[in-house]
Amino acid sequence: MAKVGRPGLSDAQKREVWRRWKEGQSLSEIGRALGKVAGSIHGVIAANGGYLPARRRRSPQALSLVDREDISRGLARGESIRTIAARLSRPPSTISREINRNGGRDHYRAARADERAWEQARRPKECLLRRNPQLRELVAQKLREDWSPEQISGWLDQRGDRRDGVYVSHETIYRSLFIQARSVLKKELTAHLRRRRTMRRSKQASTDGQRRGQIREAVSISDRPAEAEDRAIPGHWEGDLISGARNSHIATLVERRSRYLMLVRVPGKDTASVVSCLTAQAQRLPDGLMKSLTWDRGTELAEHKRFTVATDIQVYFCDPKSPWQRGTNENTNGLLRQYFPKGSDLSGYSQAELDAIALRLNTRPRKTLDYQTPAATLAPTVAPTG
Repeated sequence: MAKVGRPGLSDAQKREVWRRWKEGQSLSEIGRALGKVAGSIHGVIAANGGYLPARRRRSPQALSLVDREDISRGLARGESIRTIAARLSRPPSTISREINRNGGRDHYRAARADERAWEQARRPKECLLRRNPQLRELVAQKLREDWSPEQISGWLDQRGDRRDGVYVSHETIYRSLFIQARSVLKKELTAHLRRRRTMRRSKQASTDGQRRGQIREAVSISDRPAEAEDRAIPGHWEGDLISGARNSHIATLVERRSRYLMLVRVPGKDTASVVSCLTAQAQRLPDGLMKSLTWDRGTELAEHKRFTVATDIQVYFCDPKSPWQRGTNENTNGLLRQYFPKGSDLSGYSQAELDAIALRLNTRPRKTLDYQTPAATLAPTVAPTG
């Protein structure tokens, strides 16, 4: 039986996606507003490299649907082509071609003719780099030398007259890299960019007034109880997000003493989504089985105070750029790549499927536990249900 995928976005929803993206909203914020996973939003935006698609407009000189309906009525009345053309203030040759290319007098239909004309009008302007192979190869060469698009554009501007055709703006280079449908610059060249982005933000996108990159009232890992450090008492956990394709994520929680793992499905990386899902997972545990949670400096836990109020679990944050302070979690995330290879889409996994994968790791003997399993090690303290 064929697997049915998640439903796509309607044209109206896609317009709303681009409107919100232009305003500077994150993929998770847009997904939450439209009731879609962030991966679906990423797919729509990434297909055009993050650039707002140009809105199609009908040329004022082109025949409209109203004009074509007038032609259809005129043919039904038996009028001549010159009579119809005079009424529409068009050359008779225009009306003649319109009728002949759409079935002739006997089969002309206004709606069908208009739809065909709209579809055939899709003739995107050919990109400068596509028209100029010499310039395209020069740009590709400089990208391979790790020049930025802005450096390439500025260098070309300095070395010659723009009118000689050997010039291209940095935005055109970015578009040719990020919009692969253009088939101009190879996708592999994006690896030479300073930042490994695959999409470009609109110039109009703004995050003014949004608090980003801040974790207010963060409690340092240095204040974590000594019992958490020596692993003598269970109940102290480490957490993180693993990321996949299409902006998909899974939260991982590992108990420090037993290495017991829980995987949590999250719809997006935004702090509201992550905190809500972690709260629900923590509330499934027996009382006292989670006393603390250590996280890195990722802003997905910016609302950690809300998590603590709901669960009575204190959150501690690692020092910046210190992943070894969550060594247990980092090691477990490495084991999980057996099930979630890099580049795979994580949004398709249900919570039940994640629980099954966690169970496989929790029932696998571990050298660090003297070849006991995490589940058996945690059992005396009452393993979590579900």
